[in-house]
Amino acid sequence: MERCIELASRGAGSVAPNPMVGAVLVHNNRIIGEGWHQQYGQAHAEVNCIASVEEEHKSFISQSVLYVSLEPCSHFGKTPPCTDLIIRNKIPKVVIGCRDPFKEVDGRGIEKLKAAGIEVVTGVMEQECKELNKRFFTFHQLQRPYIILKWAQTADGMIAPLPPARGDSAPQPARLFISNEYSNRLVHKWRSEEAAILVGTNTALADDPELTTRLWPGNSPVRLVVDMNLRLPASLKLFDGSIKTIVFNTVKQEEKEKLLFYKLEKSKKFIPQLMDALYKLNLQTVLVEGGATLLHSFIDEGTWDEARVITNNEISFRLLSGGNGLPAPALSGAVKVEEMTFLSDSISIFKHPGTWGQTND
Repeated sequence: MERCIELASRGAGSVAPNPMVGAVLVHNNRIIGEGWHQQYGQAHAEVNCIASVEEEHKSFISQSVLYVSLEPCSHFGKTPPCTDLIIRNKIPKVVIGCRDPFKEVDGRGIEKLKAAGIEVVTGVMEQECKELNKRFFTFHQLQRPYIILKWAQTADGMIAPLPPARGDSAPQPARLFISNEYSNRLVHKWRSEEAAILVGTNTALADDPELTTRLWPGNSPVRLVVDMNLRLPASLKLFDGSIKTIVFNTVKQEEKEKLLFYKLEKSKKFIPQLMDALYKLNLQTVLVEGGATLLHSFIDEGTWDEARVITNNEISFRLLSGGNGLPAPALSGAVKVEEMTFLSDSISIFKHPGTWGQTND
């Protein structure tokens, strides 16, 4: 099952909205076939696994055990049901990591295999298999995308200089990049693994970001921007037409080529409306890159699953300017699950205390 998970992870960024799945076929304690779901709309892990068996070993398929990280599908989607393939190949035993929460499967695959006389074992490394597909499980069980908050902060806990006072005509300093070039490359890798990336109005205006994966090979996510009153200029890079962009606003509902204006209601709470909209748009994951107001909205609502915080230990706004900056968000009760270092930057990964059974113990 560990090998199944390892194989499945190779599909990161390429199979959504499908889950990542790995499969291993074992005969007499020897692996004779391996496969994983490589591309959305193409063959599933079980198909690739069985197809990988060499000709001289094909007679062993009907005497082997199939290990698969997620319950095999039993319905016709982009591809035929994997349960039918397993039954047709007379595989006598299937070991499954975890059950598939998708309503078209959700136990039906297991039932179909058992009805065909196949021995089925479930729940092997179940938590690890769920963690692998945390985005998929969150989307189908909570009817909202998996939310990842991300920001970079200085050594003194600031995410940006304080904005100029109203009426202040003094020239502003050039934009300061807090995270270093190695962390920036990692951020672009993160982008390639998610369905969408979200920024607020002020961030779009101040930074004019592209929100692409130009520093890493992989698909760029759908770009999302909150612009309630539609005050962002069309000249921004977000609107260059290169990648699908969705503008959440309270003014109009309109769709053009690669540009969707999605109208929200002024009278309703923002985050629940946004989650409902993203679920309807079939976007399973969102990387929230700021700014401060938007990040605080998710934190205050308790609607987040993971936070990735980059701290540059060599930059301090107090030392640079003699003044304070804009304080970074605070995560109450967050559980740190990982930490890494890239030269001046330390990167901390936090989980929401209620995500997948994580506790403060």
